[in-house]
Amino acid sequence: MPDINAGNTAWVLVCAAMVLLMTPALAFFYGGMTRSKSVLNMMMMSFGALGLVSIIWVLWGYSMAFGADVGGGLVGSPTEFFGLKGLMTEVVGAEMDDAGNAVAGTGIPAYAFVAFQAVFAIITVALISGAIADRAKYGAWLVFAVVWATLVYFPVAHWVWGEGGWILDKIEAVDFAGGTVVHINAGVAALALALILGKRIGFGKVPFRPHNVPFVMLGAGLLWFGWFGFNAGSALAADGTAAVAWVMTLVATAAASLAWMATEKIRDGHATSLGAASGVVAGLVAITPACSSVDALGAVVIGIVAGVLCALAVGLKYRWGYDDSLDVVGVHLVGGIVGTLMIGLVAVEEAPAGVVGLFYGGGLDQLGKQAVAAGAVIVFSFVVTLIIGLVIHKTIGFRVSGDDEIQGVDLTTHAETAYELSDATYGGHFAGGGPGGAVKAGVSAAKEGVSA
Repeated sequence: MPDINAGNTAWVLVCAAMVLLMTPALAFFYGGMTRSKSVLNMMMMSFGALGLVSIIWVLWGYSMAFGADVGGGLVGSPTEFFGLKGLMTEVVGAEMDDAGNAVAGTGIPAYAFVAFQAVFAIITVALISGAIADRAKYGAWLVFAVVWATLVYFPVAHWVWGEGGWILDKIEAVDFAGGTVVHINAGVAALALALILGKRIGFGKVPFRPHNVPFVMLGAGLLWFGWFGFNAGSALAADGTAAVAWVMTLVATAAASLAWMATEKIRDGHATSLGAASGVVAGLVAITPACSSVDALGAVVIGIVAGVLCALAVGLKYRWGYDDSLDVVGVHLVGGIVGTLMIGLVAVEEAPAGVVGLFYGGGLDQLGKQAVAAGAVIVFSFVVTLIIGLVIHKTIGFRVSGDDEIQGVDLTTHAETAYELSDATYGGHFAGGGPGGAVKAGVSAAKEGVSA
């Protein structure tokens, strides 16, 4: 076994921790955008994904994504590394000499790579939950998370990043940190679930205002911080590629936030804090696949295009009649498509990926590759998610009852409320003799028609 590169290992582990923080950050981002009576349920969907996907990743997920190809480029062997067997002493990413021997001190422990990829799988599942806020059964969501990760995320990760994956080997499309695997994948899955669960009660008739915009902005800020680990960490080394990815992540995100606010100002007459935060996420999404392919000017262009298009796309749900509660489709699907396709337009040869876009004399070849990769993930994820969601919906049920939705899924599902505004109203320690009494009092209040 070659010596391990301590600097690269430290970098990857720190980046993995940063990406892990992104899931609680997403919980704040999504939680702030919901109504107060469903904020805990929304945040719990992210935490549930964190727990479940962590376990199935080490059991069979890593093996399906990065094991030896067993399906013609479609999936890795689910048993090769089951339970991470055989990986504890392995090194990945080591350079080879002319004789095919690993060069000492160039790789990282396989477990560091496992950890880094695990947190990508976790947040991808969590992203989907925003489309079904306020109305999904928590147990059904947990079942969906396990099945979807197994049948959709792990295979798509193998396509794009796994040895033998068909997009990596045959199409040679560029997806440095997850534009297709994470964002297009989650965005189109979110659309499928939104169609299955249907519209929230009152959709299009009453405003569903965010209950805590500071939560949204806190979540966006933490996501931006974690995203430097997401993108720069994907270099798997503390090197020039990581530095390029870091800078592109900064400038594209800044440009997207400004572009979203400018779009709001022109369209609505005012820029909003929610728009600024949403623009941050749109820019992060769009630069994810492209951060190793473009220069700073290209990153700014990607950010501007993503900020404008995503700001416009979030309104499509009202025109087309699907209820994507927290705009996962408008931000992640649209932003992921923008970033993936624009590699074929503004990529520069001197960037680490070494591909050339149409605007720099590269022709249509790379744009075609990017379009094939994006299209394949859209079709596969939508169809399989639709099947999974329908099976769950027709068996155990995916949507809460109308009464539970009106009372609020925090109280009816979790027997909790996010905000104890009055001890007299919700029991507290005085009315119920401790936390259990508060829960009982809250449930009783809901039964009497008090809105959570």
